[in-house]
Amino acid sequence: MADDPLTSFVRTVVGSGVPILVLSPHLDDAVLSCGGLLGWAGRRAPVTVASLFTEAAPPPYTLSARRYLRRIGAEDAEELFAERRAEDRRVLERLDVRCRHAGLVDGLFRRPPRPSTERPAGLLPGPAQVCPTGRPRLSRGRMSPHDAEALRLVGATVDELLPRRSGGLLLAPLGVGGHADHVLVRTAAEESGRRVVYYSEFPYNQHAGPDARFTGRHRLVARLWERGLDRKAELIRGYGSQAADLFPDGRIPCVPEAYLLPDRGWPATKDTPRPPTAERVRRAAVTGAGDASR
Repeated sequence: MADDPLTSFVRTVVGSGVPILVLSPHLDDAVLSCGGLLGWAGRRAPVTVASLFTEAAPPPYTLSARRYLRRIGAEDAEELFAERRAEDRRVLERLDVRCRHAGLVDGLFRRPPRPSTERPAGLLPGPAQVCPTGRPRLSRGRMSPHDAEALRLVGATVDELLPRRSGGLLLAPLGVGGHADHVLVRTAAEESGRRVVYYSEFPYNQHAGPDARFTGRHRLVARLWERGLDRKAELIRGYGSQAADLFPDGRIPCVPEAYLLPDRGWPATKDTPRPPTAERVRRAAVTGAGDASR
């Protein structure tokens, strides 16, 4: 039986021997959203997962950061992130993919540059953060003006791990849910000049849709990946520090992974997809209900 268009595309990339770089904003995003594809490609091609925001910062913490730590039962953010990095290495080793931690500070803990005349950050635990109001601010889909350096460093990570001469493929988050860290990484991928496939972030795509302006601007078409999903829940549970918070009832739904490519990037066939409408993309990326091109 002939492969579906996404599998054909991935087989072509893997068969060409070019490297694949997966940008993971946080220490679980790549496996949550791409674990099935990674399990298949990692045995067949050189694949690297670069997790970008892999560090916390010392206290004082914002109210939102303290709530996050309390919710998952942690007291010290730096110890928690050390545990998260170890979890990530163990899970990715099982997938036969390389692991790189870029060492950027997670949005809940990032601080802007402090002028010399400013009061010590320790006296101002809220305003001293890049995202002082925490997750609501982080989820509005806007980057802080102070994140220009983080954007540059993500771009430098791409340049280091996927040189232009390699002709490799870049997988990047679509920004579903509008988390500022995800949008920052998406922006770096968009500006990188590489071939980019965007992945729809799970589990956030179960209750939120992509930015229709972004998908429309790039004429992105959603395709579904269903290989290797039988072991994905087990992989996700490898992130023990996060799994209970993400899936409080203990059930990790088995849903197809959604990837979005430019429609002009698909082979010309009688089934060449039409440019997506926002509703088509939403249907495939959010519910996994079918091909967004139909």
